[in-house]
Amino acid sequence: MKRRLVSGVVLGLALALSPGWADLPHRPTFAAGGGVDHHHLRHFQARMHAPLSRFIASTERREALLARLYQEAQLAGLPPALVLALIEVESAFKPDAISSAGAVGLMQIMPFWVAELGLPLDDLTDPNRNLRYGCTILAHYLAVENGDFTRALARYNGSLGQTWYPERVMRAWQAHWR
Repeated sequence: MKRRLVSGVVLGLALALSPGWADLPHRPTFAAGGGVDHHHLRHFQARMHAPLSRFIASTERREALLARLYQEAQLAGLPPALVLALIEVESAFKPDAISSAGAVGLMQIMPFWVAELGLPLDDLTDPNRNLRYGCTILAHYLAVENGDFTRALARYNGSLGQTWYPERVMRAWQAHWR
């Protein structure tokens, strides 16, 4: 049986209505017309350029990644800084990273997700595609776990019931992306 995930916008609304959402450190920020709030995007980019420069030397690549990451995180109802922390832990911002388990790209997406969510030709090493998959998957797990970041991150990593992975992501979030 195929798992079905709710679209990012609907999932964002579901998260907004779920228990504990009000206590999350970030809510989606959209402009009046429903698009990304560019003021918040520029502020986010300005704050994250310096920490991201440890991983990505090119200013243009940093700007492009931060803009797309912000959009995908907002669409999925996730804190963009959490997504940065997850990428730091998963791939150290290497879009062509492949784990020993076969996870691919920035957010280390397992290839089976292509059959679940996408198209057979989806390239998980493409940062834009990888961000879409990763944010959608993490938002799904956050909804399943009623806003519990520890359990959602453990599900994302495949280590539900253990805390070592969520602790690594949360430490990275606090240390580098707040």
